Amino acid sequence: MSDVTVTLPDGSELTVPEGSSVEDVAYEIGPGLGADTVAGVINGDLADRHDEVEDGDRLVIVTDQSDEYRQVLRHSAAHVFAQALQRLHPEAKLTIGPPTDDGFYYDVTNVDLDEDGLEEIEAEMEEIIEADYDIERVERSREDALATFEDNEYKREILTEEAAGEETVSFYVQDDWEDLCQGPHIESTGEIGAVKLLNVSSSYWRGDEDNDTLTRVHGTAFESEADLEEFIQMREEAEERDHRKIGSEMDLFSIPDHSPGCVHFHPPGMAIRRELEEYIRGKNDELGYEEVWTPELNKAELWKPTGHYENFTENGEMFNWEQDDTEYGLKPMNCANHAHIYDDTTHSYRDLPIRLSEFGTCYRNEQSGELSGLLRVRGFTQDDGHAFIRTDQIEGEIRDALRIVQTIYGDFGFDISYKLETRGEGAVGSEDVWNNATDALKAAMETESLDYDIEDGEAAFYGPKIGIDVHDAIGREWTVGTIQLDFNIPRELDLTYVGEDNDEHHPVMVHRALLGSFERFMGVLIEHFKGNFPTWLAPEQVRILPISEDQLGYAHRVKNELGDHRVEVDDHDWTIGRKIRAAHDDRVPYMLIVGGDEAEAGTVSVRDRFENERDDVATDDFAAHLETEIESRTIEPDFIGE
Repeated sequence: MSDVTVTLPDGSELTVPEGSSVEDVAYEIGPGLGADTVAGVINGDLADRHDEVEDGDRLVIVTDQSDEYRQVLRHSAAHVFAQALQRLHPEAKLTIGPPTDDGFYYDVTNVDLDEDGLEEIEAEMEEIIEADYDIERVERSREDALATFEDNEYKREILTEEAAGEETVSFYVQDDWEDLCQGPHIESTGEIGAVKLLNVSSSYWRGDEDNDTLTRVHGTAFESEADLEEFIQMREEAEERDHRKIGSEMDLFSIPDHSPGCVHFHPPGMAIRRELEEYIRGKNDELGYEEVWTPELNKAELWKPTGHYENFTENGEMFNWEQDDTEYGLKPMNCANHAHIYDDTTHSYRDLPIRLSEFGTCYRNEQSGELSGLLRVRGFTQDDGHAFIRTDQIEGEIRDALRIVQTIYGDFGFDISYKLETRGEGAVGSEDVWNNATDALKAAMETESLDYDIEDGEAAFYGPKIGIDVHDAIGREWTVGTIQLDFNIPRELDLTYVGEDNDEHHPVMVHRALLGSFERFMGVLIEHFKGNFPTWLAPEQVRILPISEDQLGYAHRVKNELGDHRVEVDDHDWTIGRKIRAAHDDRVPYMLIVGGDEAEAGTVSVRDRFENERDDVATDDFAAHLETEIESRTIEPDFIGE
């Protein structure tokens, strides 16, 4: 028997006998770790502790202290749900039930479920957890599995397609119930500390609108009741922050039925978007980018050399059609168009870097069931940029982008984390090219002293990527901007520059989106600020509230004195109390109250959205502060706090 060598998280290597499992490797490291092993992560994928490792595998041991443990726990909770469901509804037909970031879901059919019936199922789940059934993995032949699921066409499809060619498949058994599953799972149902069923929705088999409609039950599970309670509170807060709810309340945007997945920005929302555009335009200027514009409509031939056409059409993501025997498409990204602009001129090594930016609108055919307000759309506008550089300019270019990213997200009050996404299946280009690109991104982040996580196999098909995640006011993580290094597209499109040696060389291409897309970023901003935008971003920055009609003229003079900022006068025939409440409801940073005394003295009473007040304020003083607060992009209105 030969040996195999695996790489551990610290970069060290461990040699074990061929046929060793994840658990065997853990025991080789130490008996305590072996006893605590719940599962493993092999080459980025969760695996059962009994799964064999192979030579060259990257291995992480998962214990109940690991970040991945909760995912394993929730996968088992999905099985507990399915067992409880079939105890109460034996006719229910199961399809798939994976863990998610927030919990789990199970897609079922042949049973009528609504949210009123979840409480009964949840009670049955509690009994299964209390019974503390062992969860055992059992290997069976694929033929036996097909016979087991003679009446379940969904499980048979999995066995026929995903398990094609496999001699054996795995089942997980608890008490007298079992399910086809790759795992991994916890050791017993009693390890689940707390469980909650959340809601019922509909879904499509395999996510395809042409397939059967299924019932999806969402739930969550935690190690303890305290963790569950914290989650429920966070969920309630998240519902209050839902950008779709706030967007409607503030008249920011709409997504009507006639344009599904495509956003209509209303005047207040457009005010925010314009501020973001000008802000990013300024950052692009600092980085040396020149702005371009390229059309949404192109011949499909544009995307074929780069691999984009094959990738996006294979996944059904590209909007394309034939006209006059020519195939056209709506661009799913801006890269090829920017490459064309670069290629339209001959370049010397002295010309590089050449940096092109665009607020380019792209389209991707997302499934209807996956659309979600501003966060998942079909039409989106990227704050896109592509730099064409020499290899000796790589580290400096990436570092400059990283530094500007830190400035940008600091201005919005976000904490940032970084993840390095590496080569995965379907990648184009040689392994050496990918390794060089990946090493360059690592070097830039390490030189900037940035911590980062590695996500193996998650990069786009043409190059490794730095994913930029932000953490919002309630701790949720959102992926927004990206920085991607690409040696492949310049080669595939034969982009060149004349080097110092008078020979032609391929440039390196840096793909960079500082915010990601305006739609998604605005959705994140709305939820982060709960609609209470910083003054510089707020659709309405100041509202002037005259106490009576007698002060309307003075109110408009004050408005004129505040310059070109977004200032409105409330001329409703309302009491001042009602006007104040309305301004609070509309999330206006500042209210200026003007009555007879203020008009006579030439002053205003300032009130902020925190209900702080200051009387007898000279209009000039407030105007000067407002200008400074907007220019400095202060997160919260701070005139009264000065």
